[in-house]
Parts: sequence; structure tokens; C-alpha cells
Amino acid sequence: MAVVRETDEIWRRETVPRVLQIVSTTINLPQRDLISLLLVSPWLYRTLLSYPSLWQVLDLREMNNAGERLISALSLSRYHHIKQINLEFAQDIEDKHLNLLKSKCMGALQNLESLNLNGCQKISDKGIEVVTSACPKLKAFSIYWNVRVTDTGIKEFVKNCKCIVNLNLSGCKNITDKSLQLIADNYKELELLNLTRCIKLTDGGLQQILLKCSSLQSLNLYALSSFTDEAYKKIALLAHLRFLDLCGAQNLSDQGLSCIAKCKNLVSLNLTWCVCVTDMGVITIAQGCPSLEFLSLFGIVGVTDTCLEVLSRFCSKTLTTLDVNGCIGIKRRSPDELIQLFPHLRCFKVHS
Repeated sequence: MAVVRETDEIWRRETVPRVLQIVSTTINLPQRDLISLLLVSPWLYRTLLSYPSLWQVLDLREMNNAGERLISALSLSRYHHIKQINLEFAQDIEDKHLNLLKSKCMGALQNLESLNLNGCQKISDKGIEVVTSACPKLKAFSIYWNVRVTDTGIKEFVKNCKCIVNLNLSGCKNITDKSLQLIADNYKELELLNLTRCIKLTDGGLQQILLKCSSLQSLNLYALSSFTDEAYKKIALLAHLRFLDLCGAQNLSDQGLSCIAKCKNLVSLNLTWCVCVTDMGVITIAQGCPSLEFLSLFGIVGVTDTCLEVLSRFCSKTLTTLDVNGCIGIKRRSPDELIQLFPHLRCFKVHS
């Protein structure tokens, strides 16, 4: 009996912590599950805390009282090497919490690489200035759906963070071309930029991005109807571009699309509601972008079966998603008919 008890004790003290440590580091357990494991036993607690790599992510998305939770968490020594903070749609976080964060936990933010403030609508320019001033190594910043952010906040952000390669400003309706000029001048290595519904932007601002941010791989211009071919033509300068969303680009013509076709590495292209586009423009895309996997022509009445035949000739081996719903000029629109042209198709509808 004593031997059994001793074996059980060794199992609890050594084997279980060792196994769970391996599991935690190899399958990337969600952070909330990892925190729950801390409560299992004191031996497991000590084991998990001894691996700093397990505590480089803080996930508070959609949580209530997120501001207080954030400060409490970053006060703990295990989060002193934090690299990612996710506050997407977290509740009860304001500028005052970011001020406290800087004053109490500034050291914990020195290695932060990714900060997600999506949907945190109570955060203003001042909050952005404060928190980014403590994050010199930040590479990815996302602040989707924040109408309080202005050019002033972007100016401070750019001044504080010099290493940005991933920037999401989707829904920040109060930024203007001044912000794009700042981004273009400071982030030559930018790889991802999301400007969805930034409605105050003009051709001039976008052109600065296209001229100076030549490393862009992903560009989201969803629901921006004011741009014209004068800007779209310069997308051809983005030799590394793989993802491009032009949904609602009402002024995009076949001529502009023919320039975009020079982006030969393009994998995903959304042309939903690009109402001026015709077969001619889609044909140039087919001929210029042989790696295309995703294409939406949803709602374009000026395209016909002719463009699909050319697409089939050049992109049938790669195309897996094709939405031609609402394209009344295309008669062969059923899944069976499309599969005959594109045997690798898996998705026929990308809009609900």
C-alpha cells in the first residue's frame, strides 16, 4: 500500500506536470484553458509558470471588466514577457485604464508585438498615444470600428511605433489622407493594411501608400467608393500583393483592372459590386494572375460566360472560390456547370 501511495505521489508531483507541460507547449492550448490548469495542483502550477513561452499571450476578447483585468494580469510576473494582447470587443476598457497600464506596468509592455483593440470604442487618440508610447517593438496594431480615432492619434502612434508591418484601421471613419501620408512615410515595410470604410480618404492619400509601401501583401479597400482609376492603376506597383479587396469600387474600370492584373502573385481578389467592370477587365486578370484562388464577381452585370471561359483556361487549376451570383450576363452559373470549368471549386457563394 505504501508503494502505491508513493507511486501516486510521484505521478501527481512529476508525471502529470511534465505531460501537461509538453501538451501545453506543443498543441498551443487556449489561454483560458491554460489558466484553468493552474488550479489543478500546486505542482502543475509551478511547472507551468516555469515556462515563460506559455504566458506571452493575454486574451481578454469579449470579456467584461477588461480594463481592470488587463491591469491585474500585467501586474503578475508571469506576463512580464508578453508579446500579444487581444482586447477585441472587450467591455469596460477606457483611456484611464491605458494610463494606469503605462504607469504601473510599463515594463511588461516593452516586448509587446501585437495589440488588438478592435471594437474598443471608448478608447480615443489619447489612449492610443499613451499605450503605444510603452510598446516600442509593436509590429501589429488593430483598432477596427473606432470613430474616436483621428489623424492626431495616428500621428502619435507613428511616432511611437517604428516596426509596424500589420495595421488595421477598418471603420476608423475620421482619419484622412494626413494619416495615410504618415503611414506611407514611416512604414515602408508594411505588409498588411486594412482601410475598410475609412470614408474620408481620397485618391491622393491612397496613392502615397501605393507609391511608398511596396512590400504590401494584403490591401483591404472594402466599401470605399470614392477612389478612381488614378489610384487603382498604381496598385500595379505592389509586386508582392496577394490579397486585394475592392468590394464596392464603383469607379474601377477595365483599364484600372488591367493595371491590377500586373500583380502576378495575386491569390484573392474581391470585385463585388464593381459595376463598371466587364469581360475585358476580368480577362486581363485571368491572363495576368495565374495563381488566383478566390474571385468574387458578385453583382457585376457587365460580365458574361466569355470571361469564365478565359478564366478556366488560365486559372482552372488554382481557383477554389468563385462567386458569380447576381451576374445576369453569365448563364452557366449552377455549381455543376461551374465545376466543369473549374474542377477545384469548393465555394460558390461568399456573400449572404
